[in-house]
Amino acid sequence: MKNGADTNPGTATAPFLTINQAAQIAQAGDEILVHQGVYREWVNPKFGGQSPAKMITYRVQPGEQVVIKGSEVIADWQLVEPGVWQATIQNVLFGQFNPFATKLAGDWLEQPQGRHIGAVYYNGRALYEASDYGEMLAGNAPAAPVDYITQKAVADPDADFRSHRWFAQVAQTETKLFINCHDLDPNQALVEVNVRQFCFYPTQKGLNYIRVSGFEMAQAATNWAPPTATQEGLLGVNWAKGWVIDHNDLHDAKCSAISLGSTPMAQENQFSKRHDKPGYQYQIETLFAAYKAGWDKAHIGSHHIHHNYIHDCGQAGIIGFLGGAFSEIADNHIANIGTRCEFGGWEIAGLKLHGPIDTIIRHNFIEHCTLGIWLDWQTQGTRLTQNVLSDNLRDLLSEVNHGPFLVDHNVFLSPVAIHEYAQGGAFVHNLITGSIAIQSVLNRTTPYHVPHSTAILGYACIYGGDDRYYNNIFAPRKGYEPTGTQMYNGSPQDMTAFIQAVTLRLPGDVELFETVRQPAYINGNAYFKGTLPYADEVLALVANTKTLGLKVQRSATAISLTLKVPAALVAFKVPQQSTATLGHVRLAGAAFDNPDGSPIVLNEDFFGEKTPGDQRLAGPFAHLKVGDNVLDLFDL
Repeated sequence: MKNGADTNPGTATAPFLTINQAAQIAQAGDEILVHQGVYREWVNPKFGGQSPAKMITYRVQPGEQVVIKGSEVIADWQLVEPGVWQATIQNVLFGQFNPFATKLAGDWLEQPQGRHIGAVYYNGRALYEASDYGEMLAGNAPAAPVDYITQKAVADPDADFRSHRWFAQVAQTETKLFINCHDLDPNQALVEVNVRQFCFYPTQKGLNYIRVSGFEMAQAATNWAPPTATQEGLLGVNWAKGWVIDHNDLHDAKCSAISLGSTPMAQENQFSKRHDKPGYQYQIETLFAAYKAGWDKAHIGSHHIHHNYIHDCGQAGIIGFLGGAFSEIADNHIANIGTRCEFGGWEIAGLKLHGPIDTIIRHNFIEHCTLGIWLDWQTQGTRLTQNVLSDNLRDLLSEVNHGPFLVDHNVFLSPVAIHEYAQGGAFVHNLITGSIAIQSVLNRTTPYHVPHSTAILGYACIYGGDDRYYNNIFAPRKGYEPTGTQMYNGSPQDMTAFIQAVTLRLPGDVELFETVRQPAYINGNAYFKGTLPYADEVLALVANTKTLGLKVQRSATAISLTLKVPAALVAFKVPQQSTATLGHVRLAGAAFDNPDGSPIVLNEDFFGEKTPGDQRLAGPFAHLKVGDNVLDLFDL
């Protein structure tokens, strides 16, 4: 149990009282064991490790539960009107930072709605902020949540709690909090309020090789995290290398839970403050600032984020501008991100990464988010494999990337599966039940790189295409819009045909490429229930009248999928794909290979089972039988 004193030597028999005290003296190779209890503190490490073999490890004592909270308990609530309670907090509790005096702000936060970064929690559930005292007093639920980008309704996990509101009045020495609990009594409950921005975050950048394992962390007042700011996270690495973040339960960050970060800057969010040039231009400048701050494989990234449960955050489960390069993000469960819709903008997703060069995103379960995975800028050498995405408004968005990026053996179960405002992707052996859309972006140029490096090779806009769709199953769930690969109709089948089309338009230069569609490489796909193939696809199974009887089931321990497989699908064999068959993307000239440059051979299915020979079934599962198949996809 939690006990000790910060004046102790920090031994097993005379422990420190706070984790942060240990964080001020721990050196490379040290392990900090934390005993059971609730730690209301900000852990701000002073030192980092030296290598993967000589890390500083923060670990929960096996069999015990440790919670780090960015909140404090507030008691002695006074009833001031029916259902309305007041508590007065002396501002010394907040120190130099009062989250109830600080409004959400930042680039691309286009719908802040006057919200603050503070929050109030009633028995662990976040109340909804009211715009003024009168709105709080009325105690009405805010409008049903609508996603800012898609303008679609969001299934709110807190629908029964939306009428429970709070409002703050901040003065020089005190903050008055008012909560409308209706028939609930806060003096009979645990009521907590945000006090700290972070739970575990070093203010000093570049502390490498730190492991954080086994904690619950919650209730941090993180601000909006765009790529043109440092990017705050409840747990963050602050522009470093080689962190391991595993087996944690991270939740209720106002904005983002894990931050892999952007380069620290003296001036942040300049677009929203100045409006003198586009945010895109400031992002380009931030990219060049990152090079000055050491953005390369030797110094930044290479993090391992695995087996975490990340949920109930306003902006992102995991976020990072450039700082997540060369990393592995695996076996995480991410849920309920952005679903409260208290504010809106362009950086909200379960997993939101810019510049994830050579990053592997493997076997994560992402559910009930407004957007599951958003890969934005410089997605090169990136691989998404064996992931399950379900009940999101959209599963995957790839924006202004040039590839190569590989999306293989995933299960897309949401109404919108893939939005690709990019080029150079390979989508192989996926189960796709939702719709697909592609779009060119001709008004923004973004970088592409020397393979497996942060070194810039060139810039280009997004023409759309240069994509590969091999060996996928398209099978819409009931009520979903059926789409296949027909949106690529009219695209040439190979580079020879593309070059011929450009040559016919000569003389000219840049403008020629805006009028010629890039090649599409599409073959070996299976189409069910109204989905349509690419017109020039040679090998395809088209079973438009058939369904796969898709059913997603959830138990206390697992997510499973039931399929009713027809004989035609079992008999439909497709060629094995590899680095050799996927070729090179047009602009970067790079291959679809492993981060170390070795070739990829797609001979393992969703479960990691190898298939012998050079023929296999379409879709992510190598071993299906005719009739009912029950497949366990993710252990909860």
